[in-house]
Amino acid sequence: MELSSLSIREIHRLITKKEISTQELVERYLKKIEKENPEINAFLEVFKEESIKQAQEIDRKIQKGEEISILEGIPVAIKDNILVADKRCTAGSKILENYIAPYDATVVRKLKEKGAIVVGKTNLDEFAIGSSGEFSAYGATRNPKNLEYVPGGSSSGSAAAVAANMVPVALGSDTGGSVRQPASFCGIIGFKPTYGLVSRFGLIAMSSSLDQIGPLGKNVEDVKIIYEAIKGEDEMDSTTVSFLQKQTKERLEEVKIGIPKEYFARGINPKVKEIIEDRIKDLELSGASIEEVSLPHTDYALATYYIVMTAEVSSNLARYDGIKYGKSLSGSDRVQNLLDVYLETRKEFLGEEVKRRIMLGTYCLSVGYYDAYYLQAQKVRTLIKEDFERAFQKVDFLLTPTSPTPPFKLGERLENPLTMYMADILTASVNLAGLPAISLSAGEVDKLPVGLQLIGPAFSENFLLSIAQLAQRIWT
Repeated sequence: MELSSLSIREIHRLITKKEISTQELVERYLKKIEKENPEINAFLEVFKEESIKQAQEIDRKIQKGEEISILEGIPVAIKDNILVADKRCTAGSKILENYIAPYDATVVRKLKEKGAIVVGKTNLDEFAIGSSGEFSAYGATRNPKNLEYVPGGSSSGSAAAVAANMVPVALGSDTGGSVRQPASFCGIIGFKPTYGLVSRFGLIAMSSSLDQIGPLGKNVEDVKIIYEAIKGEDEMDSTTVSFLQKQTKERLEEVKIGIPKEYFARGINPKVKEIIEDRIKDLELSGASIEEVSLPHTDYALATYYIVMTAEVSSNLARYDGIKYGKSLSGSDRVQNLLDVYLETRKEFLGEEVKRRIMLGTYCLSVGYYDAYYLQAQKVRTLIKEDFERAFQKVDFLLTPTSPTPPFKLGERLENPLTMYMADILTASVNLAGLPAISLSAGEVDKLPVGLQLIGPAFSENFLLSIAQLAQRIWT
């Protein structure tokens, strides 16, 4: 039995029909992790004993003839910036190397309540800051499709774990594309819900107005099952809402898809562009209406994103000061006063990219520059959101590449931060506008995955996921 072929629904059928025990299934995934992880570095920690014990409990329920939910017994990996009670949560940083989470994040609690088995915590760019998986304090994650290439970021470990069949599904967080872009690079599915539909309680904050937890999987149905389990209003997160738009159309023949001309302009790899255009033709031949649209403020999106994001990073990461929690150099020879505690602790335990973004954000928020940078960026953010609103008056969805390029080689962009930042150019606008979007596997360039992004209006999750399922069937 090949793990790569198993969906959540198929696993559920095998378990309930007693064709395989939950314990045997979980042990197979754990063996896969043990074998593959040393090379890929997707997992930072694996909960072997707890996972097997939970699997045994589920098997006892089945033996008694009790019904189990569709998620019961399903192995799930959790990005290591999402809290799992009584387990380390490092956020990929040395400063939190010994931090033990005192409670479950809401999304983790909901998965546990439905019987999902959390098998471990996955690697990530430090504090979710990065687009390649190379900025973790615990070593870079490698792309299972080709170990010389990056898996994308910041949800590098979650994407790589799913792509390598170490788990069927995983959770990541998406601030400017950090679920969708690694899904694209690893040839899997990554879904970012509308801002506020999934609780952020228990997610270590990077950029609070942009962050959103989302699932990764090998097919759209698996991603939908996880999303349905974790969504909903949460009294612990005041930004959450329970509103969900009804599905209004069920066939591709009824759907109008917009192609933003700005997303196919300069900077797109010609081979990536060709694959996406082929997928657009497939949809058109299947009955969907295709219309070119314009998002005129797209050219300002990346700059806007990096100002808003770094400003919020500067604020959120101020708590890691060597006093409140996490590692500290207090009491060492290098520290003479309180200011030294702050400066030396952050200098020692924070990575270079994290420091860079804190400094950029602090500059943007400083007296004399707040109006010129941060306030101006928030105004442009509103214009970007209005661009999407106008486009959705004409079409049901937008279709774009997820990334302008296939995966790039490890180390290729480390010396040029601006080139690295360009990896977010086609995904960041979605976070600025708070919209739902999904990355689907569209094909390959030189045996490296290419992703296609579908963007929907706010709260159109049911509709978006249904159309994504139809599209996936066409291409597979």
